This record gives sequence, structure tokens and C-alpha cells, in this order.
Amino acid sequence: MTENIPPHAHCLMCGKAVPVGETLCSEECRQKYNAFLKKKKIVWYFFLGLIVAFTVIVFLSNK
Repeated sequence: MTENIPPHAHCLMCGKAVPVGETLCSEECRQKYNAFLKKKKIVWYFFLGLIVAFTVIVFLSNK
């Protein structure tokens, strides 16, 4: 009952099967993935900025 499925990976954005070693299936998925990474990077920097701001506020309020 088992099928012989050739080795493959899946697209990070849409989940379609892609050859082993590939991460994305099309240019459209590549653009979506790059936009996702850009948003993730912005959120990460914002989060780090909040931590720094909070640390500075706590440090200055103890003086």
C-alpha cells in the first residue's frame, strides 16, 4: 500500500513539492518570501528597540 515517492522538499510559502535542495517553487513565492522576511526583520528591530527603551527608562528612573 506504500507508494514510491521520489525524494523532494516543499516550498516554504505554498507547500508544493520542489526538488531536493530547492526552497521555493516560483518567482511569485520568492517575492512573497522576501516580503515576509522584510516584515519579520522590521518587527524584530522594533522589539529590540522596545527592550532598549525599557532598559534605559528603568535605568534612568533609578537615579
